[in-house]
Amino acid sequence: MIMNYISIKNHQTIPVSTIPITGYESFFELNTGFIFDHPERHCVNYFGYDVDNQVKLICCVADDDTHEIFVSGCMVDRGAKLNSFTFKQLCFEKYEREIHENFGIDYIDHPWLKPVRFASNRSDKSQIVANYPFFAIESEELHEVGVGPIHAGVIEPGHFRFICNGEQILHLEIQLGYQHRGIEQLFREKKTMLQRATLAENIAGDTVVGHTTAFSYLWESLCGFEASPDIHFSRLIALELERIAIHTGDLSAICTDIAYQLGSSVFGRLRTPIINFLQEWGGNRLAKGLIRPGRNQFPFSPELAKRLKEVFDVFEPDFDEMSRELTKLPSVLSRFERTGVVSMEDVLNIGAVGMAARMGGSNRDIRVSHPYGLYPGLDHKPIIKHHGDVYSRVQIRKQEVKQSMKYLRQLMEDAPLQIAPDTRLENPKPDSFTLSLVEGWRGEICHCAITDAKGELVIYKIKDPSFHNWLALALAVRNNEISDFPICNKSFNLSYCGHDL
Repeated sequence: MIMNYISIKNHQTIPVSTIPITGYESFFELNTGFIFDHPERHCVNYFGYDVDNQVKLICCVADDDTHEIFVSGCMVDRGAKLNSFTFKQLCFEKYEREIHENFGIDYIDHPWLKPVRFASNRSDKSQIVANYPFFAIESEELHEVGVGPIHAGVIEPGHFRFICNGEQILHLEIQLGYQHRGIEQLFREKKTMLQRATLAENIAGDTVVGHTTAFSYLWESLCGFEASPDIHFSRLIALELERIAIHTGDLSAICTDIAYQLGSSVFGRLRTPIINFLQEWGGNRLAKGLIRPGRNQFPFSPELAKRLKEVFDVFEPDFDEMSRELTKLPSVLSRFERTGVVSMEDVLNIGAVGMAARMGGSNRDIRVSHPYGLYPGLDHKPIIKHHGDVYSRVQIRKQEVKQSMKYLRQLMEDAPLQIAPDTRLENPKPDSFTLSLVEGWRGEICHCAITDAKGELVIYKIKDPSFHNWLALALAVRNNEISDFPICNKSFNLSYCGHDL
């Protein structure tokens, strides 16, 4: 029997010629069938690129139970009219919108075919941010509220268009694309590993470690390099420190949005020693420069382990006390519980990842489903909640901070002492495909790369977890009062730049 797909593992490189290419009808049935009635599966990437005056589509569907990733391909013409995956499975909606925007492919039954990013190389240049086709309802009883794209304070640009009946939100549409930087194109234009690593750590400023780690594992696989234990060790330490820092800072911001000043101040203060430790370790509080392919840029020494234990010893008692205070106050709980609910059905339909999936009961966590580095030795158990509300998202943050500290204390008892020599990785394999999945603090990060006959990048495709999860926020606020939007928004804390690229 001829297989219409190839099964790979996380961080695996294969010849691009081994990805089966089928007709669109078979491609359609295969990938929608992978998802249908399989909650353990979701699409981790689906994209197109130009090949011989046609568009080659590559779809990657992950199975969280078997640790496999099913990769398949199809050739179609630019401007083709096709049936949409989305009509059968909503989780494909944004991927197909992006393919439509970039290549002019018309999905005839797609329910929401409109621009995603307004890329400079988009197919239809007449589609601009200023004339975005917002959904509208005509009624004398309803009104629209526009927020952004310019916001008060230090925040990235994005526009939120609410349709309300009085104070009640009936619909929210989130329009992004204001700061498209062409990151994926720059990965092809820049030729040195250092340039590309610098690009990776600037994909999203709050996920420097997550994206640079994904790039590093991908590039090492593409160059046939096997990282040593000390490299895996440093990356795991950095990933979990980033999780602790951002979750703690978000708890502060959530408290700010409900006017709980004590929580805002204490959690905000507690974030500082964590990011200060990153600066002690690698010279930058956001961990820029810390992670690089093929080398351990700043080895994690016994002295650093001792220092981090001291930081945790001071951090943890205050974090525990503030967490207890936060979750026992009736005024706080009244704002958290049953606010911003996303059902398990919607979580699965939209293909939510990370915390946005685990808040509704989905056991979706790359550290377990497609493990890498030293995570298999940790016996990681994802933090799962079932109510899908602000309180669930707060609880996940609180418990993941505790869990990450436990893991790091455990790891520092047996830190690898041997430091591998630096390896220059400048010769990726030719005609190859690689996919890298990493669980960032926000959720699943996916980087894909394809090289040509000379080993040059043909395409570098990035997916931040926000690409999936912005729709979860739009669903969360329905039937809530508009005054609840700030706390719903911050309880997800999604990335504008991670989406816009």
